[in-house]
Amino acid sequence: MDPNHYRFRGVWRLPVPAPAVYAALADVPGYPLWWPEIREVRRADEDSGDVVVRALLPYRLVIRLEATRRDPGTGVLEAAMRGDLEGWSRFTVTPLGPLGPDGSDGQGGLDGPGGAGCRVLFEEEARPRKPLLRRLALPLHPLFRANHAVMMRRGRRGLAAHLAVPGGLRAPVPGAAPGTGTAPARERAPGAGTVNR
Repeated sequence: MDPNHYRFRGVWRLPVPAPAVYAALADVPGYPLWWPEIREVRRADEDSGDVVVRALLPYRLVIRLEATRRDPGTGVLEAAMRGDLEGWSRFTVTPLGPLGPDGSDGQGGLDGPGGAGCRVLFEEEARPRKPLLRRLALPLHPLFRANHAVMMRRGRRGLAAHLAVPGGLRAPVPGAAPGTGTAPARERAPGAGTVNR
């Protein structure tokens, strides 16, 4: 096992139509409005920019994301990662099947407005490039993975709240400059830490 190679996979189920979730995920500059661990997005051009991430652990990562695939028809958003992490990440947003009379899809899906919900599959392969993270990879590998899991749970909750879904646990950050995706530091969720993504 290579302790400096990470593979992540997770599923979010949201009671929101797939196009609305896809649009929110495609708006990377807007992530700081709803994802506590995404502290800042600095757009370089239409297809790339730097994302500053800090989750529970006391370190921050600056990751250059470059869009490699945007396909609303299949719900795929994919990006190459460079900088403190190298690799790729992908979201695949798919509508849930027909919902039953109890409002579920038989797979844990939720009933959203108009009976529409979606499933978001997150996949990522990454290698840290920060020297300290590489040196600590073997002893802290489980902690880095747990840190990423916390970040993803908070991302799901933040997105749910941002899209005004029932059960959302976090409201959008007030005071963010419109269109910048950057919120004042004093208004971001306290206690957000680092990511091993």
